[in-house]
Amino acid sequence: MSEEIRTLEFEDGDPLRLDHFLTEELSEYSRSRLQSFIKDGRVRVDGEPAKKFGQTLVPGQMITVVLPEIHESKLIPEKIPLDIIYEDDQSIVINKPAGMVVHPAAGHETGTLVHAVLAHCDDLKGFGGEIRPGVVHRLDRDTSGIIVMAKNEKAHIFLQEQFKSRSINKRYLALVDGAPPTPTGRVEAPIGRDPLHRQQMAILTPDKGREAITEYLTRKSYPKHTLIEAHPLTGRTHQIRVHMAFLKCPIVGDVLYGRRKQSIELSRHFLHAYRLTILLPGHTDPMTFEAPLPDELQAVLDSL
Repeated sequence: MSEEIRTLEFEDGDPLRLDHFLTEELSEYSRSRLQSFIKDGRVRVDGEPAKKFGQTLVPGQMITVVLPEIHESKLIPEKIPLDIIYEDDQSIVINKPAGMVVHPAAGHETGTLVHAVLAHCDDLKGFGGEIRPGVVHRLDRDTSGIIVMAKNEKAHIFLQEQFKSRSINKRYLALVDGAPPTPTGRVEAPIGRDPLHRQQMAILTPDKGREAITEYLTRKSYPKHTLIEAHPLTGRTHQIRVHMAFLKCPIVGDVLYGRRKQSIELSRHFLHAYRLTILLPGHTDPMTFEAPLPDELQAVLDSL
């Protein structure tokens, strides 16, 4: 397969570092992988070779990236049961259980969703990166619910563009401690890597963080908790969890951003991607998929 040339335009907004732009636009590649593209001369800014990973972009500049030839993944497939909601020859929609990591990473080299899908789809190639074949978007390890994966390169690009353009509609159910300040609302607070705790994300100033927007509405109120429906308009890491903590109503069971002493005994955080509306490759109209609350989360609601 020949190399692909991707042309990107930095359209508007404040000046932005090249690494931040590439990480956002080419999210299927890791930061180190993108860095290697620049070192290898694969990235040009307005026709000139990129000077460094942290060079500043200004609105109107064109960035071209020569993506390397795709190779088959060397990961070993693992026959792990999958809860498949929908599948065709181009994509697969899965109800991911809590506790499963989406793709291999440090400390999680086996047992991931990618390993399971590789066993189910024996013709899946290495598009999206050798360790992330087919991955279009992600869910946190302890977040359950709907995730879609691509089966070929064309489908991968088609699906990924919808996430970038924010034309898909993702809905989550979350049980939070206390209640948000208003029954419905919209949080616009930039998110970035916490400078003191690198494993966490944090609310940062606009010049340090990336735009992050979450809308929410109250589904049911309890004496000490609230079941909300969250609608993230952007896709930052840990976005809903960080925004709910920012509103002083952290997600139940969230040991990273929640209360030190949990209000309900739960082995995971109460966050579930229950609905996804997306246009799948080969279809003319968007499709909506739903996944019911897992038993352990429904049991918590029943107990309240």
